Parts: sequence; C-alpha cells; structure tokens
Amino acid sequence: MAVKYSGKSADSRIDPQQPAPKSPTAGSKILKSPTDVRPGLLKQQETDDDRRLDNTIRPHTFQEYIGQQALRESLDISLKAAQNRGEPLDHLLLYGPPGLGKTTLAMVMAREMNTDIQITAAPALERPRDIIGILMSLQPGSVLFIDEIHRLNKVTEEILYPALEDFTLDRTIGKGQSAKILRVPLPRFTLIGATTKAGAISSPLRDRFGMVCRLNFYTEVELMRIIHRSAGILKVNIEDLAARTIASRSRGTPRIANRLLRRVRDYCQVKHADQKMILQALAEEALDLFDIDPAGLDPTDRLLLKTMIHNFNGGPVGLDTLAAAIGEDPRTLEDVYEPYLLQSGLLHRTPRGRMVTPMALQHLKIDVGNVSLAVQQALPTFTD
Repeated sequence: MAVKYSGKSADSRIDPQQPAPKSPTAGSKILKSPTDVRPGLLKQQETDDDRRLDNTIRPHTFQEYIGQQALRESLDISLKAAQNRGEPLDHLLLYGPPGLGKTTLAMVMAREMNTDIQITAAPALERPRDIIGILMSLQPGSVLFIDEIHRLNKVTEEILYPALEDFTLDRTIGKGQSAKILRVPLPRFTLIGATTKAGAISSPLRDRFGMVCRLNFYTEVELMRIIHRSAGILKVNIEDLAARTIASRSRGTPRIANRLLRRVRDYCQVKHADQKMILQALAEEALDLFDIDPAGLDPTDRLLLKTMIHNFNGGPVGLDTLAAAIGEDPRTLEDVYEPYLLQSGLLHRTPRGRMVTPMALQHLKIDVGNVSLAVQQALPTFTD
C-alpha cells in the first residue's frame, strides 16, 4: 500500500523518506518564568521526535491496534460489508483528544482496504487549487485523510461538499455573464477526517460523514500492552511493573506513553548501562528526574493547583486572573493544562470560576483549612 503525503504546512504529516525538518527555534528559547521549565513530555501535541518514530511503532492491522475495542469492531464490520458490496467505505469522522491514534487508525483502515491513502492537514489546504489537485489525483477506492479538519477554510469546505456527496467537482469556467459551471466526475473515494474539536466543524460538513466516531482515553492495562509492544519494536526489555509505572503517568494517551518509554530507555542506557531490563525502580527514578509525579502531573500542573490554593484559597478564581498569576496565556491554560486536571478530578469548573477539589488537596498533601469556605462547602459534593 502506497502512502502519499501532501501539504506544505508544519501541521501536515512528513514523508518518511525525507529527513525530519529541524525546528527553527531549537536551542533559542530563553527561560523567563517557572512555566518555561515544563519538560514537554506530557504535551499531547505531536513533536518531531514522535513523527520520526511513528513509522516504526505504528500498528498496521486491526489485530495489532490496541485499545478502542468497540470502535474497532464497528469499523471492521463496516469495512467488510463495503468490501463485500464492492463499494468504498462511507466517509468517516474521527474525533477526540490529541495522541489517541486517529491518524494511525486511518492508516490501518487504508491498509485493511488494500488501497492508497493520501495524508494532509487542513492548514495546508490554503487555496482552492490545493484541494482540487488532491481530489483530481485520487484513484477509485482511495482514502483521503485530512487532519485537524475543523480548520478548513470556507472555500475549501464548499469545494468538498459535492465531492463528498455526489463525487463530482464543480469548476467555474469563464467570467461574468458567460461563466458556466462544469461538473467533473471524481472516482468514488473515502474521506477520513480527524479533529480534536468536533464542535468546531460546520453542520453541512459534519452531516456529509456517514460515520462519526469518538476515540476515548486508554485504560492503564491497554497502555501497558502498548508499552510492551513498543518496547519490543525498540528492542528494549521492560518488566510489567515498570510498564505499569509508565502507563499510570501517561494521562491515558498512547503518544505520551511511547514518549515516556523512550525517555526512560535513554535514562537507563546512560545511568544504568549494566542493567539489561528496565525495572520499576529505574522507571520511577527516571520519571522522578523528569519531575512527573505518580498522578501524571508535571511542574506546571502542580504550579497551577498550588497557586489556586495559596493565592486564591482554592478558588473560585477566574481564568484570566489565574493565567496572569502563573504567567501563562489564558487560551493555553484552557486548552493544554485544564483538560487533564478536569478529567482526573483535580480541578472543578463553576460559573464563578475554577476551584480545586479534595482530590487535589490530598494529592498535594495540603490541609483543608487552607482553602476558602466555598471550597470547604463543596467538599461533601465531591466526596459523596
């Protein structure tokens, strides 16, 4: 199966045959505040290091793909039914937090369909000719994968409407009163869109997908299986307890689990070269060095919670005020840091602002008396 990569933006996938691009800001960042020491190991956004190793550790079949059991079974049934009818699969929209395997799942499906896949990102489709060129180059049964599809501009989106619904491309010939619309037939293909913000997709585009599927966070057991599989590919020996330690600090995200595995491997190779297996004690030692605690929190996460407790008595506190207090952009705070804290029950959102929870107080070992009356009154609600 051939994989074609298209698009020129930094968000698009990189051709595995080409060397990975160097970051233009590498080595030039100046530390200005406590938040700048964030190691970056827990960021869900894909890094250049992730892209370089993706092609070696990505699963290639549904049997190799770990997790998302119900989704895999549903897609496998739809795929086999389409193959029995000799038709391409319905257009598919995958949504969920970053790092859960949306791109990987699209590539697995293309391989299962034994067809080509063209991979691009919405920001790369700036001009109409970008999407027109891709659509005209598709072969019957091909898969077109568009990452971050919620970022498509309006013109590109409108070009896609007839292509998705009628498999035609409407092109305008001439100008003024002599202008005519020429309908160019396209081969039947499957569009797989991926997004982290399903609500940002317009209704006309979302309605043209035959299947809309959500990817959920992974369990600790599933992450352990992923870590063992990746360790085997990377030729690293790791015991179960060490894999569980890494999995418990990976925020339910395979991308982070694989990233932490590589960093623990590097640490053991340098500091414990005589050890032939990654043991639990070594994994804990490495992750403690990277300042990632057992709950999967990094220094910025803990700084945010402690600032709320010590500066604002645990809340409620507004987003802008909290962002100013820790020297961070409000949007970054809301999009990058808050989701995991909310999901793990360490932070609570109220109409009046953010509040810490008893779980956060327990994790940080802070006495209940150090928080505001509003937080104390809310304690029974959380503990019931």
